[in-house]
Amino acid sequence: MPVFDAVLSHAHDLVWTLTQALAPLVPGGAAAAAIVVFTMAVRLSLLPLSIRAARGARARARLAPQIAGLRRRYAHDPVRLQRELAALHRAEGVSPAAGCLPSLAQAPFFFLMYRLFTAAVVGGRENLLLAQSLLGAPLGQNFAGVVVSAPFSGPALAFYALLALLALVAWVSSRRLAAALPKGQPGGGLLRLLPFGSVAAALFLPLAAGIYLLATTAWSAAERAVLHRPLPAAS
Repeated sequence: MPVFDAVLSHAHDLVWTLTQALAPLVPGGAAAAAIVVFTMAVRLSLLPLSIRAARGARARARLAPQIAGLRRRYAHDPVRLQRELAALHRAEGVSPAAGCLPSLAQAPFFFLMYRLFTAAVVGGRENLLLAQSLLGAPLGQNFAGVVVSAPFSGPALAFYALLALLALVAWVSSRRLAAALPKGQPGGGLLRLLPFGSVAAALFLPLAAGIYLLATTAWSAAERAVLHRPLPAAS
């Protein structure tokens, strides 16, 4: 796809420029730092969507009693229930899909980062980023490719550290999610496990994509703590 190839080429040049700029500050890990900076820029550009999602979450919480009443009233009429729920959301200016927008908007950037560290050629040129590493671990390599062959090496340490940090962020996110879920929420146990999906994904993704995951999940945890904090009660 010519359009995607052009975007990939520009993204390569941007990340490579960031890598060169950060090299004096982060010797041996400039490309990893460039990925973090790139991720922060992406999340900052998506902040309006996150703010909208947080407002939507508060609005849905405010409407929860009315929604529960509608579900009881039309429990045996699913078509009418959906119509009434849609009318309520429309009247209150609430979009049920608003909470998914930040995650959906990130997907292209994640795929872009994945391709940047798996494609040998970008825009008809050699992919310079594939030669970059962190603690000796190539950013284009995955967990099995490094740890299985040398489990106690420096490159393996980079993956262990990444997995440990991802697990820590997932644990914090899971605790916050558990505190926000109503008691007896159907599927609540499964929802609390969802943040740990990033740890499982990092086992199979290139190290670069894992770094992107760490940066974006840490941003999400901090963002949720700020944007979704309880509002002070009205006096």
